[in-house]
Amino acid sequence: MSDPIAVLDAVSYAYPRSPGLVLRDVSLEIGEGEFIGVIGPTGAGKTTLCLSLNGIVPQFHGGRFFGRITVADLDTLTNPVATLARHVGQVFEDPETQLVATSVENEVAFALENTCVPREEILRRIPVVLDATRLSGAEKRHPQELSGGQKQRLAIAAALALQPQLLVLDEPTSQLDPVGEQDVFATVSALNRSYGVAVLLVSHASEQLAEYADRILLLAEGQVIAIGTPGEIFSRVDLLDQYHVRPPQVTRILHILRQRGVEQQALPVSYEEGRATLVRLGHQCGVAVPAIPSSSPDVSRPTIISVRDVHFDYADGTPALRGVSLDIRKGEYVLIAGQNGAGKTTLVKHLVGLLQPKQGTVIADGRDTRATRVSALARRIGYVAQNPDTQIFSSTIGDEVGFALRHTGYRDEEVEVRVTESLETMGLLDRRDAHPLSLPRGDRAAVVIAAVLALRPEVIILDEPTTGQDYQGALTVLEMTRRLHRAGKTVIVITHHLYLMPEYAERVVVLSEGKVLLDAPIREAFHAIDLLRSTYLVPPQAVLLARSLEELVAEKLPLITPEEVAASLRCAPKGGVPSDF
Repeated sequence: MSDPIAVLDAVSYAYPRSPGLVLRDVSLEIGEGEFIGVIGPTGAGKTTLCLSLNGIVPQFHGGRFFGRITVADLDTLTNPVATLARHVGQVFEDPETQLVATSVENEVAFALENTCVPREEILRRIPVVLDATRLSGAEKRHPQELSGGQKQRLAIAAALALQPQLLVLDEPTSQLDPVGEQDVFATVSALNRSYGVAVLLVSHASEQLAEYADRILLLAEGQVIAIGTPGEIFSRVDLLDQYHVRPPQVTRILHILRQRGVEQQALPVSYEEGRATLVRLGHQCGVAVPAIPSSSPDVSRPTIISVRDVHFDYADGTPALRGVSLDIRKGEYVLIAGQNGAGKTTLVKHLVGLLQPKQGTVIADGRDTRATRVSALARRIGYVAQNPDTQIFSSTIGDEVGFALRHTGYRDEEVEVRVTESLETMGLLDRRDAHPLSLPRGDRAAVVIAAVLALRPEVIILDEPTTGQDYQGALTVLEMTRRLHRAGKTVIVITHHLYLMPEYAERVVVLSEGKVLLDAPIREAFHAIDLLRSTYLVPPQAVLLARSLEELVAEKLPLITPEEVAASLRCAPKGGVPSDF
């Protein structure tokens, strides 16, 4: 490894008034020009690790700090954050929290002006960093006019303008669509390779980390569990499962085959290497369509929501919906997908009456939304917004879950029954007296979902419920939606994380530029690869790998999960016979 730009030596840390350590004896060297990916479950200490590298922890937060961190030979305890910021650039999960100026070029100039960089040098650096982050030509645009991926690249450009030797990024792609995610990873990788900037990047995007990172650090409960190359870490699938971290899907497929006795020298973690391995196994063993469950929606169900030729423009004239028509049937589980800005949230806000169509009609549970109070619709159609904090009003979880009930006229006895029932469903009963905002983001989302369930609606709409969640947190939310669906509820979920949905959704509606581009059963939709890519969506690796295996057989392989792809290979264990798995 090259000379270290940052060294953590036996670092432990506890926040003020926190009885436990958030970091525990963490030692790490980050080499000049190295790209380290950081993975781990929620609560692992990943964000705290990021904040410690430029002194924000402990200089801003206080608390108890042990050990030593040096960056560019500067001690993070004895040098002010402003000094460290010249060497360590920080990019956070939500770019909105970092963008403060009224134009792209002013945003880049902001930190430079505040560190007294001469005007001539500022003017020299702005075009350099905008070119490096592919934002040339956007100098005069307001940051709010940019896409999500462009905003994140602008935050990176502003950090890069200070010419840091280390760029630290904490979940920079969690709120982006798949192409925006790939855009940010490619930009960071190019900066790493072309400019020699060392990178420490926290992410749940295992497929991208496997492609771009030099080393992977697995952090859990504040401790370094393992560190090594992507191949060394992601191939340890049993270890990752223990800590609820998702390996790349290609690795999962080959791990399943290894468990079934199919010998392999190593578990590939990159898509291309894994694809070559699976095709080779397919040639050796044969490929056939395994028994797979039907996921086609039942078209005989009655319609519960009908959208007809809906158009909607925002106040600034931005068109959001352009002639959307679709029917949602009672008891369906529908995934709504599309790139950032496609109109997904705008559409579902029409379903609950929060927005009214400029043209067209929305009939929800037999009532025209334009002639029905939002409070009346809320009893039948529950809506959980992307940011749960916007729906929290009370100082205890119990009061929050009962808030809507009390304000829609339910008696105290009925409120208590429903609150207790919802808290039990969401696993929150023992925390009913806690303040909702004291909980992690995933648990705050659970509070909002409990409040919606207390109204006992027929339809549940969740807008990006997996954003900001680790793998286990996302599965917990989706398992709850499965229980609701099995109980007869209609479930509508918006998410970019397509790889999570094959075991849950029946039907996929893809929006693009305010129009319905695709409305199909999930197997058909996920294999419409070219169409998905045209809308800046990327199918799960399992779908792409199934397509590669189709070249070996004279039939379609409508497979959408790692388990199904593994089952399609008729490889026999050593000394055994092929199995139908």
